[in-house]
Parts: sequence; structure tokens; C-alpha cells
Amino acid sequence: MWPQTYDPVAGSLGVSALVAALPIFVLLILLGVLRKPAWIASLCGLAVAAIVALAVYHMPFSMVVSSALYGAANGLLPIGWIVFTAILLYRLTLETGKFEIIKDSIGSLTGDQRLLALLIAFAFGAFIEGAAGFGTPVAVAAAMLTGLGFSPFYAAGICLLANTSPVAFGSIGTPLVMLQTVTKLPMDALSSNVGRICAPVSLFVPAYLMLVMGGTKALRAVFPAAAICGIAFAGAQFFTSNYVGPYLTDIFGSLAAIGALVALLRVWKPRDAVAARPHRHTHGSVFMAWLPYVFLVILVLLWGQDDVKKILNHATFVFNWPGLHNLVQRMPPITTAPSPYAATYTLNLVSASGTSCLIAVLLSAIALRVPMGKLAYCTWLTARQLFLPLVTIASVVGLAFLMNYCGATATLGLAFAATGAAFPFFSSMLGWLGVFLTGSDTSANALFGTLQVVTANKLGLNPALMAAANSSGGVMGKMISLTSVAVAAAATGMARDEEGRLFRFTLRHSLFMAAVVGLITMFYAYVMPGWAK
Repeated sequence: MWPQTYDPVAGSLGVSALVAALPIFVLLILLGVLRKPAWIASLCGLAVAAIVALAVYHMPFSMVVSSALYGAANGLLPIGWIVFTAILLYRLTLETGKFEIIKDSIGSLTGDQRLLALLIAFAFGAFIEGAAGFGTPVAVAAAMLTGLGFSPFYAAGICLLANTSPVAFGSIGTPLVMLQTVTKLPMDALSSNVGRICAPVSLFVPAYLMLVMGGTKALRAVFPAAAICGIAFAGAQFFTSNYVGPYLTDIFGSLAAIGALVALLRVWKPRDAVAARPHRHTHGSVFMAWLPYVFLVILVLLWGQDDVKKILNHATFVFNWPGLHNLVQRMPPITTAPSPYAATYTLNLVSASGTSCLIAVLLSAIALRVPMGKLAYCTWLTARQLFLPLVTIASVVGLAFLMNYCGATATLGLAFAATGAAFPFFSSMLGWLGVFLTGSDTSANALFGTLQVVTANKLGLNPALMAAANSSGGVMGKMISLTSVAVAAAATGMARDEEGRLFRFTLRHSLFMAAVVGLITMFYAYVMPGWAK
């Protein structure tokens, strides 16, 4: 068994952390400075991570290869599978002309791009996040906005910013299920604390979107809509997470926001509002155009039911990843005692959320009477469009898993933990770092959840609050993760050399909002600890 070491460079945690961060520095330089496409940056980052694992942490070569492949496999299923099927569904509506009807039906509600951003990027995106997660909301909402006349870059950027509020409760509460699994803390405490951290942020995200879109002038023009959208979502998010649980928090929050916006638009319009575009489609044709997404919502919700999962999981295979499972030994202070590091892979093609989306595609093809040849053509177009984004997804998750198994991620985590009294602030930043690396709040909770609890106990802090801060801070890293950038770029048909520009656009917003989460956590930790659970 190979033991991890967390200070391999001269026994210094600080210097070791700088070396451990080299793959991250490479990603940032290639994307933000040299403006290379995300797939090139992620492959280069993976190569640097492999060099660090071999030369600095002295991880055996076979384990370096195995852990990178293990991460790549997790990147392709479930994340890549969901992205592929979601884009295929969109491509089907596009090739059959149904998306034009969808655009017209939404345009009949409002022609104002600011309100469309609130309706689609924030509210509808939150619904899809709660139902599916793992890249689906950005893929679907960004594609819809592009089809409605937004520039690809603008649509991608707005959807990445909007997809912050719901992430911690995404995919029927999957991130918190993972957090509870690794920390063994009560689910009600984790759900409540995440809700209490995220709800204040959700309150102002719609207004923040308007500021990004058009400054204070845009916000003043649509302030009632931004306010009611934020209040409805944040209120439902807070109530559900505290008194119901994490599983339906996003569903209820998004439905509250959508309902509030639709009700408001019946009695109020911005003074400078663009007139809604009338359409001549019948109610039946509008229903048929939306039917693929009706199928999607129904099937994703069905796939999330425990009874259905139990049936579907009969076709699930769980096996130990060769050359890695229990061959790495995690050491204190990451764990309370030396323990083997498990590496099991779940092959769940039937029960995966992407499969529910695929069935929605097949049902839509039947309902819309799409010939097999056209369906095959849509599949080919989707595969060609997503080849390089899937390379990005596989390589960046491979990088994250390699850093995790060689000990580099733990080194970075311990460096954050050394901040002492400032740890409540940096605990959020640790979650932010985890999601930036993996593209998944679920994965970030798996990476750092236990570390948060161990550190909190050492510092005399509330462990449930620190674990919740990990997930809440991770939310703000979603918009800059390479997987999210790749998904948004692919969904909008953006040129690949624009991915670096998109990353730079979201980076400053990501840092600012992560800092806000950190300050909220500090408030609960030191000013009003009784408000945390």
C-alpha cells in the first residue's frame, strides 16, 4: 500500500502547496493569458499533474495512470453522458423546427432580453439543475438563449452566472447526499446550513445578472422583476432546505420564481420593454414543441424516485478500479487514522440521469414522427459538436482525481486549513477550488468534506457549518470550471478560441461571489453562531 505525503517538498507545507498548485497555474495561464482552447489547457494541466505526482509525490507510475483513467471515466459517465443527451434533445428540436415555436412561445411572454435571462437562465435553469444537474441546465438554457437571439458568448456567460444559486441542491440534492456520506453529519443540519448560506446570495443573483447585462440602468428598468424573482427563489430555497430537506429545494425554488415572474408580467412591464413577439402557432403546436422538455422533466423526476432507482439499479455494476482501489493510504490529518483510499466505479448506464434524457429523445422522436435517418443525423451532429468538449471533461476530471489520489489536493486543503481563525472564510474558498478543479459540487464535497470536519473540530468551529461552507463556496466555482465552460461553449456553438475569453469573463464574478459566501460563513461562525444549525 502506497502512503500519501502532504509536505513532500523539504517538509514544508507552504512550498509543497505551491508545487501542488502547478497544474492549476498551468490551467489559469493557458486559459486566461495565452487564450488556448479549454481542451488544450486541460490536457496540459493533466500532463503537469502527472509530472508532479511522479516527481514530487513519488506516486507509482501505474497508480498515476490508473487514477487519471479513473477520473476520465467518471467525467464521461455521468457528466459527459448527460451533456451529450441534453444537447441531442436540443438538436432534435432544432432540426425539426420545434425550437422556433418554443422561441416564439417565450417571445410572446416578453421580448425583453433582460426578462428572458431571468426566466430562462435563472428560473428555468434552476429547475433543470434541480432535476438533472451535472451540466444539463447550462447546456439547455444557453442553447435556448442563443436560439432566442442572444450572442453565443453572451448566452453562455449569463447562464454560467445564473447557474450559481441552485448548484448545492442540484440533481435532487446529490451534492449534499455526497457531503453527508463522507462526513457522517446529520442531513438536516447540512441542508439547513447550506440553505442559510445560499439563500442570501440567491436573493441578489437576479439583480446581479441585470447589472452584468446592462449596469445600473438595466437594473433600474427591471428592478421589480429582479426583486420578485430573487425573493421568490431565495424564500422557497430557505424554507425547503430548512423544513423539508435538500431533495426538492431547487424544484420548489425555481417554480416559485417562474410563477412569480409570470404573475408579475401580467400586471407590469418595463417602461422601455421591447414588445413581445406575437406568434400564430396553435396551442397544439406549441404543446408539441415543448413536449420534448415535458418528457425530460417527467423522466428526470421519475429517475430521481427511490423506488424507480431501486428497479433501475438492477442493471448497475459496481467494481473496484484496477490498480488503485485500496492501494493508496490516506494519512492524518486528512483522516483521523491511516486508512485505505477506496476507488470503486459505478457503471449505471440505465439509472444515470443522462439515460432518462436519452429516453426523452426517443419518445420525442416518436411523438414528433422524426424519421430514423434524421435522428441518426442529429446524433452525428451532436457527437461531432461535443468531441472536444468531452475531451475537456474527461481530462479535467482525470486531473482532479490524480491530484486527489497522489495527495496534492490534500496538500492544498491543509494549506487553506492553516489560515486558523480565518478558516471559515477560506473553507468556502476551498469548496470553490474543488469545484473549479472537478466541475462538480458533488465531487468537491467528496474531496474536501472530511477535511472540513477534521479542521473544524481542531479549531473549535461548527463542523456542520464548515462542511456546508464547502458546498456553498463550491457553488461559485461552477461558473469557471473547465467542464462548465466547455458545456456552455458547446451548447451555444461558440468558437473554441472564445472559451478562454469566457473563462476570463466569469473569473472575476466567481471570485467576488465566493468571497461573499466566505463573509456570510464568517458571520455565522463568529457573529451569530446561534443562527447556524
